[in-house]
Amino acid sequence: MKIDSDYKDGRLTVKLNGELDHHGARLAMSAINEHIDLNLPRDCVLDLSGLSFMDSSGIAVVLKTYKSMKELGGRTWVKNVPRQPMKVLNASGIERIVSISALVN
Repeated sequence: MKIDSDYKDGRLTVKLNGELDHHGARLAMSAINEHIDLNLPRDCVLDLSGLSFMDSSGIAVVLKTYKSMKELGGRTWVKNVPRQPMKVLNASGIERIVSISALVN
């Protein structure tokens, strides 16, 4: 799991690359929490365009990010979701609380 981030004008963008499984989720959450605590953003965007695989651990990452941002009074988005991770997210029903957009090819 490789994690890149960018903070600009109150928006934290975190790009996840690789496989978001149990081990990757632990690393991702640690990095995301660190960036949220450091920057205190208004918005947090999870860019999943670099994911090759995601299991239900990825749902936990999105939910924990949502919860952290909600505590700050901020918002969370998930964007650029590839086909396989989108199937996992759709099965969870998470789009009822977090805005999700698919990867456009």
